[in-house]
Amino acid sequence: MDLLKAIVQIVYIAICIVLTVIVLKQEGKTAGLSGALTGATETYWNKNKGRSKEGWLAKTTMLLAAGFIVLSVVLNLNW
Repeated sequence: MDLLKAIVQIVYIAICIVLTVIVLKQEGKTAGLSGALTGATETYWNKNKGRSKEGWLAKTTMLLAAGFIVLSVVLNLNW
């Protein structure tokens, strides 16, 4: 049981590190705000954001955050 807990802790630490790096790589939301104020909300970039690097980073962030929450609960159980 101790080996399983150690493996889960290693995966948890890896997720924490990767999640931190991915969040720091993302652009801020202020770029979208200035575009909304100037009226340039419908651009090619905004329409195809899901296929871009930013879209991939956003999806990966959500998946890693879900894994972080699940592993936090699992590690908090009394085994």
